[in-house]
Amino acid sequence: MKRMGVWLWLAMLWCSPALATVDSSDPYRLVEQVAAATFDRFAEDKALIAADPDHLKLIVEQELMPYVDHRFAALKVVGPRARQLSKEQVQRFTDVFKQYMIATFAQAFTEYTDQTVAFQPAQPLKDQQIVTVGVNIIEPGRPPISVQFKARRNKKTGEWKAIDLIAESVSLLATKEAEIGGLIRRQGIDLVSDMLAEQSSKALVPARGAS
Repeated sequence: MKRMGVWLWLAMLWCSPALATVDSSDPYRLVEQVAAATFDRFAEDKALIAADPDHLKLIVEQELMPYVDHRFAALKVVGPRARQLSKEQVQRFTDVFKQYMIATFAQAFTEYTDQTVAFQPAQPLKDQQIVTVGVNIIEPGRPPISVQFKARRNKKTGEWKAIDLIAESVSLLATKEAEIGGLIRRQGIDLVSDMLAEQSSKALVPARGAS
C-alpha cells in the first residue's frame, strides 16, 4: 500500500455524517464511532463521487474538518516564525492550510478500495493532553499495517481533535512541517499561501483501480 493510501485513513476515520452522535470527549470512542459512520457515507455518496470526484472535497470539509485541529497543525508548520508575522498573515495561512488539508485528504479518498480497520485496546486517559490511538489497517492479501493517530485535548472545551497520523513510521504533520515550513523560510509566508491556495483549487485526479 502506498504511503498516501495509508494516510487517507486519517480522513476516513475522522469523518462522520452525523456530528451530534460523535463523542468528542474520548479519543478512542471518537475514532471508533467516526470510522463506523464513514463506511455509510461512502456508500451513500458513491454515485456522486463517481460523477464528480471533487465531491470528496465537500465531504471532507463538512464531515472531516470538525475533527481536525487545523489551526494547531498550521501553527506547527509555520513554527516560531509565526511570532514575527502579522495576525493577518497568520490567519490567511491558517485558512489556506485548512483548504490544503481538505484537498490533500480528498485526493487520498480517491485511493479507497476495500480496507477494513481493527482498533487496539483503549488506554486510561488520566491527565494526558495528547493521546495516541492505535489502529490496524487490514487489506486482503497484505500484512496488517499499524498506524497511530495522535489526538489533542482542548484545555478549554475538553474536546479531542486529530493533529497527526503516523504511518509506516512517518508523521504526516512532521512531513508538512519540513516541506511547507522550509518553503516559508525560503520564500516567505505570503508566496507559500498563494501556492497552497492554487494547489487546493485544482481538480482531483481519481486513483486508478479505486472503487
